[in-house]
Amino acid sequence: MSHRLAVALMVLVTLLWSIAGVVARHLDSAAGFEVTFWRSLFNGLALGVALSVMRGPELWRSLSHAPWTVWLSGICWSVMFTAFMLAITLTSVANVLVTMAIGPLITALFARLFLQHRLPARSWLAIAVGGLGIGWMFWQEARSSLSFTGTVVALAVPFAAALNFTTLQHVGHTASDTPAGTRQDMLPAVLIGAALSSLFTLPMAYPFHASAHDVGLLALLGVVQLAIPCLLLVRLSRVLSAPEIALLGLLEVVFGVTWAWLGAGEQPGTGTLAGGLLVLGALVGNEALALRCRDKGAARAGSS
Repeated sequence: MSHRLAVALMVLVTLLWSIAGVVARHLDSAAGFEVTFWRSLFNGLALGVALSVMRGPELWRSLSHAPWTVWLSGICWSVMFTAFMLAITLTSVANVLVTMAIGPLITALFARLFLQHRLPARSWLAIAVGGLGIGWMFWQEARSSLSFTGTVVALAVPFAAALNFTTLQHVGHTASDTPAGTRQDMLPAVLIGAALSSLFTLPMAYPFHASAHDVGLLALLGVVQLAIPCLLLVRLSRVLSAPEIALLGLLEVVFGVTWAWLGAGEQPGTGTLAGGLLVLGALVGNEALALRCRDKGAARAGSS
């Protein structure tokens, strides 16, 4: 897979992720842990079917012998699945997404600490500009509708995501020097995460109050908003670096706030929109500079 295609698919991943907030605002009676339970359950069912087709019966036999990296990634996925949807029920979509957007900085620090990954100056600059935009958005939202509990819950998502992306990056780099038949399969980690999330939230979700309409919407989220993009992300981690995945993931903030505004009436202030434009500008600038550097490198290699 080329880098350009990987970037385009990562943008698609963030677009699919971003529909969670606006869809959740159209639920009738489901709330709190029940929302997380149904979404994770349908996510797990979709992943179980997809991975069974892709991997066959060996999938289920291999889970009991999965290496620690698969289980660590699975735990990270479960925290991300659970904390995000719970936070959405506690505070505004913009608050949750803005809080999550500190992920690139945390991911960059984790990659530096655990993988000795050196970031180019352009990436640090993009993170700084994106962080400035996120900080401005956070300040604007905090002045009007910040929920402390929702923000604390949402903070679990970028920390778990940073650890997860760093783990996937570690496995991806290790796999490049490993024979194809012995490489670690990280796709089952997403299934483990969905199973852990649904099992954890089941006791607190019962008795159920979701209507048939709610269950349908949460099934949509489980399959389209989680299963498909998360499987794509695991594949993209072989091409994109952990900080780059996290930085591109900031697009979820822009998309998600826009969906919530257009589809649920959660209108952000002008300061929030300005911050979103800064984030988008940082992403576009970083990718443009990266593309230019790669083209120059290829040209030098061709001339030599």
